[in-house]
Amino acid sequence: MAEYQLEIKQLVSYPRCRIYRQFIRHLMEDRSIRLGGCSYLFYYIVLCSFANFRTSYRRMEGITYTIYPGEWVCRISEVMSWFRTRYQYQVYDILEFLQGQHYITYSKVGRGKLVKFKITSWKKNNIVLDYNAPCQKDMGFFFFPVSEVYELISLGKCSEMDIVLDLWMNAIYNDAQVQGSDVGPVVYFRNCTGSPIVSYAELSGRWGNSKPTVGRILNKLADMGYLTLIPFPGRLGSVIYLNNYLSTMFSISDVMIDKEEVVMALNIRISIPDSNSQEEENGITDEQLCVPDDAGSVSISHMKSIVRKVARILSVQGLPCCECPKSKYKLYRLSDDCKSKLFNYELCVECEETSLRYRLELRMVLLQRNVKNEEVAR
Repeated sequence: MAEYQLEIKQLVSYPRCRIYRQFIRHLMEDRSIRLGGCSYLFYYIVLCSFANFRTSYRRMEGITYTIYPGEWVCRISEVMSWFRTRYQYQVYDILEFLQGQHYITYSKVGRGKLVKFKITSWKKNNIVLDYNAPCQKDMGFFFFPVSEVYELISLGKCSEMDIVLDLWMNAIYNDAQVQGSDVGPVVYFRNCTGSPIVSYAELSGRWGNSKPTVGRILNKLADMGYLTLIPFPGRLGSVIYLNNYLSTMFSISDVMIDKEEVVMALNIRISIPDSNSQEEENGITDEQLCVPDDAGSVSISHMKSIVRKVARILSVQGLPCCECPKSKYKLYRLSDDCKSKLFNYELCVECEETSLRYRLELRMVLLQRNVKNEEVAR
């Protein structure tokens, strides 16, 4: 039997995003996320999630309607529940705005009890099937152009729901062009820098909200489990990872995000304290550590702290030996570059219980009293 190894990557340059209808239904049912605002991104995506891929027929109010790809017909009361509006005129105001921006066309049918709408760019972004069959509205996915996301959120102040969708459709996973995307699905707004670090000032300008409001919304979404927010000190900014993204988009297990791993992936400076406060971190004692004691390199106390940080990251990633009290951590010096203060080491993790051995390469750059390290697995 032939065996294959599957690697999943999400390309940052891809012009469209795949959106699952079930995910949109979940957002529609989550009443704790507020609507409102005037960007209309959520309303438009909800309409897209009900559009047909193929021609079908629907009988309503005693009349059979032919619904072509990109169209749907429904009661006005249904749209009111989707948009969470109390009055019909509010629904028509939203539809009129989207029609004025050339995103949809709509008409009132059935003596005003029904509304029929069409997504104008549907055939451009989604495959149209020739045969006739009913189209399920809570299964499958459709494609949505990323360019229209920015167009809609630029129209005015974004609601909490608009922000969730903007983050979701700008998430990148395992793309070499985006730093930190190998750790997990990270939000990257395609600014050609390759760095997902973003400040509240940038998000404030993007979403039309104040910086305190942006911070409140992100913290709220983090508490609700929609994202993992990793702030960095000073004016460096924050990194946003999406929870449940991999299980929704690729039907694979989601990953746990660790801040230390993100710091290493993004090459951000980390501080090593001078005291021995981290000596017993993770239960790793000095007897388990073996570091070179030759001079002219990183100090022994700093090297021990770095090994403990790496061990904690490997433990989060599922390396069982890093949770074993019988494991030994041996650090070997490879090469130094005195001019750039670059130090290369090999870390060997050995477990006496299982006789397993893991080898990793550590690269450390000394920045005055700070140490920045990068862990590369071999």
